[in-house]
Amino acid sequence: MQTSTNVTIGADPEFFVSRGGKLFSAHGLVEGTKEKPFAVECGAVQVDGMALEFNIDPAGSTEEFVTNINTVIAGMRALVPDDIEFRMQPVAEFGEKYIAEQPEQAKELGCEPDYNAYTGGVNPTPDANAGFRTAAGHIHIGINRELDAMQERQLVLLCDLFMGLPSLAYDKDTKRRELYGRAGCYRSKPYGIEYRTLSNAWLANDELKAQVYSQAVCAAENLDNFIDIFKLIKEKLGIEYTSLGDIINNSCGNVAVEILEVLEGEGYVRKS
Repeated sequence: MQTSTNVTIGADPEFFVSRGGKLFSAHGLVEGTKEKPFAVECGAVQVDGMALEFNIDPAGSTEEFVTNINTVIAGMRALVPDDIEFRMQPVAEFGEKYIAEQPEQAKELGCEPDYNAYTGGVNPTPDANAGFRTAAGHIHIGINRELDAMQERQLVLLCDLFMGLPSLAYDKDTKRRELYGRAGCYRSKPYGIEYRTLSNAWLANDELKAQVYSQAVCAAENLDNFIDIFKLIKEKLGIEYTSLGDIINNSCGNVAVEILEVLEGEGYVRKS
């Protein structure tokens, strides 16, 4: 699927590593850092706490998005020993003792604030003493128009609608949201927004990668339809937009299906 020339989609997912089936901290495993990512073809790689992270060059089509992700993962693979396994899972249970033994830089969480699109407020800093760590699949939406603060929040709510709700069908994890990734989680960017609700579960296969790309584009291209879409959902199902976050945070998959069926029936869902 080729997108509108006004929309580009990027991503900066995280994942864990193991050796012989045993998870361990990725701290120091590759050269890149948050401040200075290590450039590879189609993007860059880095360490993020106890996980590995990568980012991709912005994409303007499904094929480019999937290719960029797979190319960067291959570049990451070339940088680590052959016996290291990549674990595309939302949660890694390390245990409090193992985490406490890590360097301070590896243990740090929530170094930069993110925001709640429903309230406009700052999200709480995650508990760095928890015995597990999480891996996200953040999506970056570049949109060739100036957005005010309210439009940014509306775009994030559309991401919840078109990406967050469908994720309940393929991502059955609920533990990650104890630390990160509750509904409406975002950061403002000069080019648009970073949507931070999704885990890395969509990295499982190319079909899901393509699906997420299509859903991100759909959210961006429906920004001017925000009022009409949520009016439709209220009329058909009696659901207010303020309830969307609870549906995602409580993993209400049946309600999510009902909402998506309404959107598809009215032609709002864009196929990849």
